[in-house]
Amino acid sequence: MLPTPEDIRAYIAAGLPCEHLEVSGDGAHFEAVIVSTAFAGKRLIARHQLVYGALGDRMKQEIHALSMRTLTPEEFTKTP
Repeated sequence: MLPTPEDIRAYIAAGLPCEHLEVSGDGAHFEAVIVSTAFAGKRLIARHQLVYGALGDRMKQEIHALSMRTLTPEEFTKTP
């Protein structure tokens, strides 16, 4: 059974404190906007690693592709 956007959202939220989290997708390819204070002071690759850590082995087994925007709350409020 393919994961739903709600499944992906729950997986991320369970492993990473998020102030805002949106996930959309079709069961194989997903897009996410993830806002977390955990991203403060971190480069893009470190932010993505935090998300991958929250997803664990699901990135290898259930999720084919995940495109993500990882923002701090401050960056999110400045986004048009």
